[in-house]
Amino acid sequence: MNGFERRLSARRDELDWLYMELYRDREMLDGLKAMMARAYGGRSESLRRLDKKREADPEWFRAGKMLGVTMYPGLFAGSLKGVEEKLGYLKEQGITYVHLMPLLKMPHPDNDGGYAVEDFNQVDPTLGTNEELSRLAAAMRRRGMSLCLDFVINHTADTHAWAMRAKAGERAYQDRYICFDSPDIPREMEKTIPDVFPETAPGNFIYVEEMGRYVCSSFHSYQWDLNYRSPAVFHDMVGSMLHLANLGVEVLRIDAVPYLWKEMGTTCRNLPQVHTVMRLIRLITECVCPGVILKGEVVMAPRELAPYFGTADKPECHLLYNASTMATQWSALASGDVRQLKHQLDDLHSLPAHCYFVNYLRCHDDIGWGLDEEYGRTIGMDPAAHKKYLYEFFEGSFPGSFARGERYNYNPATQDARTCGTTASLCGIEKGLYEEDEGQVASGIRRDLMMHAAVMCMAGFPMLSSGDEIGQLNGYGYHDDPTLREDSRNLHRTPFNWDAAARRTAPGTVQQRIWAGLRQLEKLRAGQPCFGPGAWVTTWDAHNNSVLAIVRRTGDETMACLFNFSGRTQTVWLDGLEGEFTDLISGETACCPSGTLEPYQYRLCLGGTSGR
Repeated sequence: MNGFERRLSARRDELDWLYMELYRDREMLDGLKAMMARAYGGRSESLRRLDKKREADPEWFRAGKMLGVTMYPGLFAGSLKGVEEKLGYLKEQGITYVHLMPLLKMPHPDNDGGYAVEDFNQVDPTLGTNEELSRLAAAMRRRGMSLCLDFVINHTADTHAWAMRAKAGERAYQDRYICFDSPDIPREMEKTIPDVFPETAPGNFIYVEEMGRYVCSSFHSYQWDLNYRSPAVFHDMVGSMLHLANLGVEVLRIDAVPYLWKEMGTTCRNLPQVHTVMRLIRLITECVCPGVILKGEVVMAPRELAPYFGTADKPECHLLYNASTMATQWSALASGDVRQLKHQLDDLHSLPAHCYFVNYLRCHDDIGWGLDEEYGRTIGMDPAAHKKYLYEFFEGSFPGSFARGERYNYNPATQDARTCGTTASLCGIEKGLYEEDEGQVASGIRRDLMMHAAVMCMAGFPMLSSGDEIGQLNGYGYHDDPTLREDSRNLHRTPFNWDAAARRTAPGTVQQRIWAGLRQLEKLRAGQPCFGPGAWVTTWDAHNNSVLAIVRRTGDETMACLFNFSGRTQTVWLDGLEGEFTDLISGETACCPSGTLEPYQYRLCLGGTSGR
């Protein structure tokens, strides 16, 4: 019995039951298993060795040394070949996980940053070939790096072969999408389905003249939602996922997971069938390629996240994005008040132990101000006024703001908006450089490093946005490009500045100060047992609304991590943590429970176990 047969034998009953519950087609189920066997047969010996290693260490992605980076390969190095040539730079940075943004074949120019896919089995020719992707993945493995790719599971481009055949009148391919002959059902469904992009792409259905039918299009008009009631859709999409796994992809970032199933009279979000689909995918990948893990893009409130992990004995995603903390961290920086951030982290810490998150400050998308409005009211916050304050603060229009950014998806009717910009620009470095004010630059760097330090101390593992390690600033040139100017997210989707990166070793430069600060944090995280997979993590009451306190504990060691989110010196009191601690950042010895932090200072204080 080979590895695939052994793993399938242990999962066959559940796989059969879930598949038949969803599709009720035994012949198609047999075809799925045959496809799985072929995919296993196509795995290289090196990937099978990886499978064996990961089966022996299933929590490998929880290690303290894990450090991710996300990037557009074209912007970072021009092509997949270019990325391979720059792996030494990433190794120097300590990167162990590289998320390359969408690179599968896409239409040009309208592709939503690569999330409109024409062919799930081919690399876009502007970036390289499948062979180059496989070679890059192998080169990463040799350097201890795991390759992550997006898998856009909810929709295809309207230029995908299936969509083209649907437009040509082939009913079987129309059935691969959510189509209706009249507007009646779409109109009824739109009464309960919220818009994703109410300003730039309102509504959830479009009329397609070529076939005279209405098609579900949750995102943009050129992205057609797939119909997962069709087993043919499920089979082909899973087949493409296994194809990518056999090219060497180790992490599949599953896009827009909550949207997979549509039902009349619902929001078409988070429906039970979504979890059946995701559990089936988890079972299939565990059988064929257990070296691969699933990362879900689920931009929901913390209480809605737990179901996407499944249960400890029947898991779904290995990882989820921690989008909520991104928003609450930036809110805390603007307001100097950490209460919402602490409350949100407490919600996450209350989830079961198998729930694990990727933490980040910035990503390819905007910052959506989805804060807990109910909790905000309990601390005297007007949700609408605070949201308006945040996007005005981070675009730099609010009096006294240090930030420079832009609005995204502004809705004049609701006065809702999101925020775009690089970490360095949002932290004040751009403003200080423009005004030639070293004091402002220094404060911006302190904010930047403090924000990153908080991310690195939270439960989960940190992921950097490429360019943040050298303080890359906003790029305003997109305003002059007619293909880019309508999307302000292009403010931070800019070519990597290799000239700036060369200054990372030049003492006193912005690049060197940020690089050195991040490397100190990254090395501490990789070497300290308190950041290991078994560490207990919680927030702590600092008796100061401007200071976030996180405590990590393992064995006989306790680490108190303190972050001052304000521009003033703050005093803290940490009940139950009496004793002598050493600040691993400054090397100073301090005695808990009391202490002070300078503006935007952070401390990682290590000592013996005490208190609670």
